Amino acid sequence: MSDSLEIVLTNDDGIDSPGIHALYDALTEVADVTVVAPADDQSAVGRSISSEVDVFEHDLGYALEGTPADCVVAGVGELGPNPSPDLVVSGCNRGANLGEYVIGRSGTVSAAVEAAFFDVPAIAASLYVPAGDGSYRDVEITREDFAEAARATRYLVERAPDAGVFERASVLNVNAPLPDGEPAPLEVTRPSTRYEMDASLDGDSVVLQDRIWERMDVESLPDPDGTDRRAVVEGRISVSPLGVPQASAHHDELATLADSYADAVPEPWR
Repeated sequence: MSDSLEIVLTNDDGIDSPGIHALYDALTEVADVTVVAPADDQSAVGRSISSEVDVFEHDLGYALEGTPADCVVAGVGELGPNPSPDLVVSGCNRGANLGEYVIGRSGTVSAAVEAAFFDVPAIAASLYVPAGDGSYRDVEITREDFAEAARATRYLVERAPDAGVFERASVLNVNAPLPDGEPAPLEVTRPSTRYEMDASLDGDSVVLQDRIWERMDVESLPDPDGTDRRAVVEGRISVSPLGVPQASAHHDELATLADSYADAVPEPWR
């Protein structure tokens, strides 16, 4: 397979999680895959980075005692294909990564963002697990439940680079529903802007609550058509193209403040 795509595969649930095994099985049929993944669960660590981490061989590839971002740096810079991989794939995460706010929080998406700073296109893949009134962490998930996500990720890996997708996007954020008979349709979406965190004082502790997952019922979902949350809750595979790094727009008001800064500095520093 010397002419095939070279992929570094990572995740944030840990190298022994079923999601990364499901993607590995799907992607090794169409690409050369080097797995560089955390040795244990590193969920929600964002782009946290280390200066030195231990690495050991694993049946899938390499396990690092570090974060998803560590794994991408190691995979692109040392452990992966030389000179660099064609793609980095991150996932498949147990639990959806939906909305704008996951870019800095999700370990899965952050691994893909880390790859983009190396100019390596990336795909982040996650599985939406409906949980009703409970937590998605309490729902039993098997490797077979990642079939829809693995199929969509493989499809994009095979076709997106040659189609020019990564000329316009740095990262594709994929969220898939659980399998339900026929393959789900794939929809290009935009990240939801909803953000519903709050905090409450409980004795000597502050309890931080992410309430965005409390409103995922298909009948009352507040997100409009075209958003990632709307698509996946209604049973479609969401693909959101993301640009990295984010560009800052020119800001006339801020430029005015900068111009007047010298006059505002008090004595004796002027």
